[in-house]
Amino acid sequence: MNARLLFATLFLFPTVALAQGFAGLGSTTTDGFAQPAPDPEFDFPTDHGAHPDYRIEWWYLTANLTGPDGQDYGLQWTLFRSALEPRQTDGWDSPQIWMGHAGLTTPERHYVSERFARDGNGQAGVTADPFLAWIDDWEMRSTAAPGTDAISAARLTASGLDFAYALDLTAQGPLVPQGQGGFSVKSESGQASYYYSQPFYTVTGTLTLPEGMVAVTGTAWLDREWSSQPLEGTQTGWDWFSLHLDTGEKVMGFRLRDESGPDFTAATWISPDGNPTPLPNGAFQVTERARTPVAGREVPTEWRVQVPSRGLDITTRPLNAQSWMETLFPYWEGPIFFEGSHTGRGYLEMTGYD
Repeated sequence: MNARLLFATLFLFPTVALAQGFAGLGSTTTDGFAQPAPDPEFDFPTDHGAHPDYRIEWWYLTANLTGPDGQDYGLQWTLFRSALEPRQTDGWDSPQIWMGHAGLTTPERHYVSERFARDGNGQAGVTADPFLAWIDDWEMRSTAAPGTDAISAARLTASGLDFAYALDLTAQGPLVPQGQGGFSVKSESGQASYYYSQPFYTVTGTLTLPEGMVAVTGTAWLDREWSSQPLEGTQTGWDWFSLHLDTGEKVMGFRLRDESGPDFTAATWISPDGNPTPLPNGAFQVTERARTPVAGREVPTEWRVQVPSRGLDITTRPLNAQSWMETLFPYWEGPIFFEGSHTGRGYLEMTGYD
């Protein structure tokens, strides 16, 4: 029995978050779990750690990188936690389960690795102070100076078949709450999560590829999110964008596709100094421009993205259109570039195209 099937059989994996956008879509019950509420008051460094009384959670980092010859790369590192029951215990009785994803994208290849773990035996977990998120030998470990935010600097490592990376992250701006002060609504019915980001990392480090090691520099974006609420039953997928504008602003925006009614969108416009402006449903607009055959399916890989209230009207293109995450729950995730009213680069994740 392979690792994926073993994990799914033993730990009822359909209740786990399917990917960044599919926050518990595979389950319809939230009985006994804590629920997000408006006007959260985050407590750091505690909230950098795990929240086992909520059903689903992730630490999700993407990076846009460049080698010394000007070659572009993309990188993903994600740790997911899901609770089968709303409790935390030691040992194998713990209902907390973990999944890790690592991806590395070049113009020619997209490398993927996946890890699974059960809580309680030290194989995976997150501690808040000192901050450490890990699964096996994959780590995001704080290197922050005393008295600074615990994730303001970190060392990131992961490896898979034919690839590895080791990066040093340094935040050049503040943590940013998404939605209304960190309360991120996902539907007209009010499903929501707690959500904040660190979108201001600068990056130095090395990639290890079959052709050798590559020194890289660039930018990275960390998303922290937790909830207990499934999405609407008619919401079939998620298109999520993180954009680093060359003017210094940053934009997070997503569309949740609905098979029975209007899609739901939300976004945050982030000033160069980290001041967030949440944008209401409908203010962030995305339109497919082109689809590409990817892993036996047609996936939208070029987009028109608009925020009319901010004068944003751009067209995105992927570094590698074949950036398919062939994981237990497959999805598309990769670095993008854009031009039009603004230029820059970022990341795109799309779920529900399987």
